[in-house]
Amino acid sequence: MANAGYDAVVDVDDEGDLGHTDLQEDLEFHNSNFGDSTSRKGAPASSSGLPPPATASSGSGSSKRYLWSLHFYAQFFDVDTSSVLARCWAALYPRANFLDVLEGNPDLYGPFWIATTVVLILFLGGTISQYLASEGKGPFAYDFKLLSGAAGLIYGYTLILPVVLFGALRYFGSESANLLECWALYGYANLIWIPVALISWSPITILNWVFVGVGFGLSVAFLLRNLYPVLSATDRQTSKILLILVIALHGGLAIAIKVLFFAAGSPVSGGKEGDTPPAAGGDGQRLF
Repeated sequence: MANAGYDAVVDVDDEGDLGHTDLQEDLEFHNSNFGDSTSRKGAPASSSGLPPPATASSGSGSSKRYLWSLHFYAQFFDVDTSSVLARCWAALYPRANFLDVLEGNPDLYGPFWIATTVVLILFLGGTISQYLASEGKGPFAYDFKLLSGAAGLIYGYTLILPVVLFGALRYFGSESANLLECWALYGYANLIWIPVALISWSPITILNWVFVGVGFGLSVAFLLRNLYPVLSATDRQTSKILLILVIALHGGLAIAIKVLFFAAGSPVSGGKEGDTPPAAGGDGQRLF
């Protein structure tokens, strides 16, 4: 009974009548101080009797994440493969608002690897396009300027433009704007450029323009569908201007992809239309 918080006191009469079992008369229950004494044993002694300071370490051991630590950036990549695939599918076949698909947990893992894949595909597509254009004109050499140009274009567009858009939305009073969601939205919008780059290396110019136009149409529709609720939080005139800027800048990206990487004389490599890439021993390396 002591473990239950009570002390049991039994009174026995002088004649030792143990057969008398009237509990209401013979048993008395008193409050026990067993629990209080146990808690006092486990608690540290305090001379002042005040509670510990708020800065004292607790048993849970909550850790802080600083901007210069890896733990700070790891939280943005905390997503499993099934979630990334589901988000890629939602970007290619949008049926619901993509921000709802993110479920309040935008990631940078998918956007980073999508952008990296686009960079590599653009480099390979541009190299194949130049090879087909220079076939039969001597030895072919590839140039890594295409790779650095693709990295600068895709990484710069995906990283900088969402920051500018986020700043503009905040400046014009949109409280629902979120920088991570802007990065995730633009990052997954790049997914359409992977199949476009894979099939746009053909020497038929009009066909390349069609493929790039399709990629631009699908990706800008994805952006507008998901950005419109955020842009509409500003005033009507500002939201129209921001929508036009989003379309114009995305159109500039599409044109840059076509001109820089799907033309035989890409300005990125420093060559002219019809020229062969630099031979081995120059800036490039021998491929064939």
